[in-house]
Amino acid sequence: MDTDVKYMRKALAQARRALAIGEVPIGCVIVSDGKVISRGFNRRNHSKTTLAHAEISAIDKASKKLGDWRLEGCTMYVTLEPCQMCAGAIVQARIDRVVIATMNPKAGCCGSVLNLLNMKEFNHQVEITTGVCMEESVAIMNEFFTDLRARNKAEKALRSTPQPPDI
Repeated sequence: MDTDVKYMRKALAQARRALAIGEVPIGCVIVSDGKVISRGFNRRNHSKTTLAHAEISAIDKASKKLGDWRLEGCTMYVTLEPCQMCAGAIVQARIDRVVIATMNPKAGCCGSVLNLLNMKEFNHQVEITTGVCMEESVAIMNEFFTDLRARNKAEKALRSTPQPPDI
């Protein structure tokens, strides 16, 4: 379990990078043979693309690093349960194991809403470990959403303030 904590902390560092640029703080690292081979953090708003999820970015970088789309033997560490797109990419990449800090009951597809990683109908199933560094992951998410609600409230108040007429 100490190894899982070590690498999840690296994923949490990536989540903090997303937080620093105003993105939903999701971070990811992929490990092969005891070494981090790729990192990713959420950049959807910054990059203006649906595809800029932490997991997709990390998978792309890992594939380039290994020179193969198959990431067999790799473990992914991610701070929030992957969505359907990312879970599908994990299965397609043949990643062996995914370690998740916190589950996502509204959109997670590794056991919350459904579990794409362990469908026997697919030709690849993925081992899942959950709850590693969960408290720290939840704290980062709470920080983001507390700040977001405050910003949204301030913007709404600004819009409802009467403006002086143009002269």
